[in-house]
Parts: sequence; C-alpha cells; structure tokens
Amino acid sequence: MSIVMISTMVLCFALTISVAVSIGLASILGIQASNAHMLISVKEMFGAINKFPLAAIPFFILAGNLMEAGGISRRLVEFAKSLVGGVQGGLPMTCVLTCMIFAAVSGSSVATTFAIGAILIPALVKHGYPVSYAASLQATAAELGVVIPPSIPLILYGVSAEVSIGELFIAGFGPGLLIAGALMLFVWLYCKWKGWGKNDGEGRLPVGRATLQAGWALLMPIIILGGIYGGVFTPTEASAVAVFYALLVGVVIYREIGVKSLAAVLRRSAISSAVIMFIIANAGLFAFLITRAGVPEAIGHWLEGVLKSPAYFLLGVNAALFFIGMFIETSAAIIVLAPILTPVAQHFGVDPVHFGLVMVVNLAMGMITPPFGVNLFAACTVARISLDRIVGHLIPFVLVIVACLMVVTYVPELSLWLRDLVYAK
Repeated sequence: MSIVMISTMVLCFALTISVAVSIGLASILGIQASNAHMLISVKEMFGAINKFPLAAIPFFILAGNLMEAGGISRRLVEFAKSLVGGVQGGLPMTCVLTCMIFAAVSGSSVATTFAIGAILIPALVKHGYPVSYAASLQATAAELGVVIPPSIPLILYGVSAEVSIGELFIAGFGPGLLIAGALMLFVWLYCKWKGWGKNDGEGRLPVGRATLQAGWALLMPIIILGGIYGGVFTPTEASAVAVFYALLVGVVIYREIGVKSLAAVLRRSAISSAVIMFIIANAGLFAFLITRAGVPEAIGHWLEGVLKSPAYFLLGVNAALFFIGMFIETSAAIIVLAPILTPVAQHFGVDPVHFGLVMVVNLAMGMITPPFGVNLFAACTVARISLDRIVGHLIPFVLVIVACLMVVTYVPELSLWLRDLVYAK
C-alpha cells in the first residue's frame, strides 16, 4: 500500500498536479490497494479538519486581510520607518521590522508579502534599490510570518504532533527575533557595501507622531499575544479576537474599510481558507494510511541504525526537509511529516517543541526557494517581474536563513528558555 501511495504521489508531483490533489489521489489508490472500505477516506478527511485549534486558521487569514484593507499595514510601515529609516539601508531594515510586527497578528507569510510588499517594494524602487533586490527582500522578510507567533504552520504542527500550541507560540519568539535581527544586520552591511540607501530617511515621520498614528495598530499584537499568555483566551479564541479588533480599527477608527472592500476581503479569505483546509483534509488521510502501514516505525528504526546521535539526526532531517520544502507546500509537508518524524525525534531525546520550530523554520525556506516558493510568486506579482530575475539577490538571503536555522537546530535553549520560564518547566 505504502509503495503505491508514494509512487502515485511522486508521479503526480512530476506531472505538476496540485499538492492536495496528488496526496488525495495517492491516498485513494492506497485504500484500493489494501482492499479497505472507501468510507475510511470520508471519516479520516473529516477527522483531519474537525479539530478546534484549526478554527484559528481562517480567522487569522481574515485578520491579515482586514489589516491590509484597513490601513493598518501602511501605518506599521510608517512606524517602523520612523525607528530605523534614518540609517543607511534604513528602508530595507524597515521592511524586515514591519514584516515582524505584521506577522505578530496575521500568522501568514503570503498575506504579509502582499500587505507590506504593496507599500515597500515601490518605495524601495523609488529610493534607487533594484526591483529584483526589493522583491527578494520582501519575500524573505515575510517568512517571519510563519515563525513569529501566532503562526499557522505552528498551529498545524501542534495539531498533527499533539504538542501544546501555546508552548509552540512562545518558543517561536527566540527563532523569530534571531532571523529578524540577522536579516536587519545583513541588509545594513550589504547596503553599506553597495552604497545604497544614503537618503532612506527622507520623508519619515518623527517617532512620536508615527507611534501615535499607528497606536491602534500596535495595540493589536499586544492584545492578541498578551491575551494568550495571560490566560485570557486560547490561541483559537485569539484569532477571533484579532478579526473583531481588525474590523473595529479598519471600519470605525481608521474608516478605510467600506462595504465593497469588506465583501472582497471576505471572499479572498474564504478562498484561501478553503484551499488550506482541502490540503489539510487530504494530508490527514495520507498521514493516517502511512501510519497504519507502519512507515513511521520503519523510518524510525532505519534512522536509528543510520544516524547514531541526535546531532546527526537533526542534520539529516534538515537536509531532507530543505529538499522537501522546495517541492511541497509547507502546510501539507507539516501535516504529513510531523506525525512521522516527531516520535523519532523524541526517541533521540529532542524536545517536540524545539523540533517543531526546526521543522517550521526549515520548511518555511521552501516559501523562498524555487521552483514552488509561494512568497517568491507573491513578491514577483507585486513587483511585476519574472521569477528568474530575483534569484541572484535571493541566494544571500537564503544563506542567512540557513545560518539561522543551524543556530535554531543546535542551540535548543534559543527556543526553549522562554517556554521553560513561562510554563515553569
């Protein structure tokens, strides 16, 4: 059964069939090959999406889209620019800082790419930066959307591996801040070397005025994250609070969301949510059948024999995930691989929360690596350039993320110290 499923999935990928359809078709053929009842597919697909934490996904997607339409993203850009825009290379640093703040509510890297990129890519080009550099920077900075909590991939990992989502969220701060700091340092040094961005401070607002203007927007991540860690509401409930707050700010306070724009936002959010849920349903069925066939146990025994230590295991996992992330959508990869790899990681003594951050950071790189990097396509769409034009500027950014990944992998304290402090472990 497992051979039929994996062969079918690989063949479908080779024929450029969508990930969800490929996984679903492979699962159905696997059921047929094992002579099992087809009702299993209905039961497991429904069971995969019938989980309370997954309700957070459509709400966070909607919150991100409301932030974009309600003028929140523009005010966050002005705020970030007031802080770091005065130094050489301040505008690219503004891009990284804004993406980090925006990601603290939206939880989606693609939403961050469109919302922030629509403002900053034209601004970067206007200040003399190559359009290919601007697009690659935006795509890479938006990756923080899946690392900084709340994060949709972290929710998916928590559900798939049965790990506390609250612990995953708070553990995401360390890696997220590391990546943001590394990217800001790199773009500053790169702009110094290239001689770019000497006039980035032109037109920026004073810090006080920008803070006052973006006050309501800045309160959003404070309310959401403070509510989660203060025990006021769960991560799932926080997603609904984020929607209502974004709606209140966009409609009542900033008054930039009308009836027509609200309808467009709801439609776009519904489509995005449906796509993700369809992937989750098919991936859930696939993971159930693979587990039933004993594949995780077999992989665990094989890895145990080949990779003798936790260090080698983590290195091997990183190499495999980096390759997988290039070809498989992040959500689908997490749902399929988390139930398989997490027990093996625990066998090697790796904390499942730490392993979740390793998986998410690694697979997030798939969003900025060809051929199927969704962030790249989104950034290229905003910048109106072809994908091949940004590869040259993209490679240094990928290397920075890889260096950060190695730190996240082999320094577990970076992820776990705050978790251990908050949860008294």
